Amino acid sequence: MCFSLLQLPRCRVHSIGNSLWDSYYKLGRTTGSSSCYSVLCSKNHDLERESVRWTRRTIKTNESGANDSSISNKSHMHEIIPEICRESKSFNSETTKEQRSRKVGIRNKITEITNTNFSRYKKQTKEVESDEYYMELAKLATVICFDIETTGFSRERDRIIEFACQDLRGGENSTFQTLVNPERDVPNEDIHGISSRMVNRRDVPRMKEFIPILLRYVQSRQLPGGVVVFVSHNARTFDVPFLKNGFIRCSYEIPQDWLFADTLPLARSVMKLKGSKDPPKTSLQALREHYGIPLIGPAHRALSDVHSLALILQRLTYDLKLPMWGLIQGSFR
Repeated sequence: MCFSLLQLPRCRVHSIGNSLWDSYYKLGRTTGSSSCYSVLCSKNHDLERESVRWTRRTIKTNESGANDSSISNKSHMHEIIPEICRESKSFNSETTKEQRSRKVGIRNKITEITNTNFSRYKKQTKEVESDEYYMELAKLATVICFDIETTGFSRERDRIIEFACQDLRGGENSTFQTLVNPERDVPNEDIHGISSRMVNRRDVPRMKEFIPILLRYVQSRQLPGGVVVFVSHNARTFDVPFLKNGFIRCSYEIPQDWLFADTLPLARSVMKLKGSKDPPKTSLQALREHYGIPLIGPAHRALSDVHSLALILQRLTYDLKLPMWGLIQGSFR
C-alpha cells in the first residue's frame, strides 16, 4: 500500500501523517500482524515563495497473518537503536579506558616526583643527623660491653649459658655477670669450662628469669632520655642473634632504645690501615695480644672477655679516630 502526499501545505503534512500512522497502527493492532513503517515520499510546500519542492518518499507497510511467527514484531527502528547503543557503549568504553590510562599516567608521574623529593629529603636529613643527631645521642649514651657463652653455634637449637657486661662509665655496680640455666646438657665444656652441673641448678636463673634481671640492671645504668649501646665482638652474627632469640622465646621484646655495635668490622679496618699482607687476625684473643692487653680471669669466660673488649674498644676507636657518635652512627637494632 503506497500513499503520495502532493502539494499540500506544510502545516497539513503533519496532520495527515499522524492520521495515516494512527490508522495503520490500529490496523496492525486489530489484525495482529507485524508492520514496519518507512517514509519514502513526501512533499514540502513553500508558502512564502509560492513554489513547490518535491521530495519523493513512500509510506510502506508490510502486513502478515497473526499466526506467522517467522516475522519479527520489532520495527526497523528497534533494530537500529540497539546497534547505535552498542556503538555508543563501545565508544564510551574506549574513551573511559583512555581516560583511565591518562589518569594512571598522571598518578604515576606524581608518585615519581613525590618519591624523588622524599629521597632528597631523606638524604638531606641523614647528612644533618650524621653531624648533629648522633652527637646529641652520644651525650646521653650508655655504652656497655657484653659477651655471652653458649651451648653451641646454632641460634635456634643452642642456648645462652653465661652473660657478662660492663658499663664503660664505671662506678659502683658497673659490672654484671651471671650463669644462665639452659635446661639442657652442655656439650662443649672443653671450650669455656662451663659444665652441665654448673648451670643446671635451681639457684641459676633460667632465661625467662634472667631477662627481668638484665632489664633492671640496664635501667639502673641508663641516663634519663638516653640510649644504651651494647658493644660486642662479632655481635651482628653471633651475640646479638642469640640474645634476640632468647628474648623472643620468653615473649619479651628488645627495648627500642637499645642499640648494638660490632667491634669486628672496626678491627678489620684497623688491620687494613696498618697494611697487613697476611689475612688479618681479628679474633678477640688476637687483638688482645696485638695491643698487649693482659688477660684478666680465665680465658673464654664471659667476664674475662668483657674486660678485654672494653680495653680493645678504646684502642680501636683511637686508631680509627672514631668518636663516640661515630660508633653510635654505625650501630644497629
